[in-house]
Amino acid sequence: MTTPNAIHPVHLTVIILFLVTALICVLFIINKMRNKKEPKLLEKEKYTSTMNGKMVEIKSADSSIFNIWPYVSKLKAAKIVSNKIKERELIYKVYRDPNEEFEHILLATEKENNYVALIINRNKKKMMGYSMVDSNGNYSLA
Repeated sequence: MTTPNAIHPVHLTVIILFLVTALICVLFIINKMRNKKEPKLLEKEKYTSTMNGKMVEIKSADSSIFNIWPYVSKLKAAKIVSNKIKERELIYKVYRDPNEEFEHILLATEKENNYVALIINRNKKKMMGYSMVDSNGNYSLA
């Protein structure tokens, strides 16, 4: 006779497999959340290295090689860029270095003469990061 409180070995195996699978899923989700890329604030030296010579202002329509909006969404989520500014008013100006290697897209902020500069490596078609810009003399452009 079997006792009514005993767990059948098949049931025990199913429970253990379920727990192991659930643990693997939880660890996978935690690992994904840790590896989530946050917007990268560029160091001053790295930022200035992207300004080879005088930067030239270009029309934002000419700058359609890179989709900045997913990155802008991350900046908004991190509260670096304000959600109050409408997307059509967000891009202030776009600058490119004389070698056409780097592009700086200035995003408007709520503070006057302060911008968030998105730095794009045009050769690699990759977002390098962002930098806070004070246009009161700290941003030498053409």
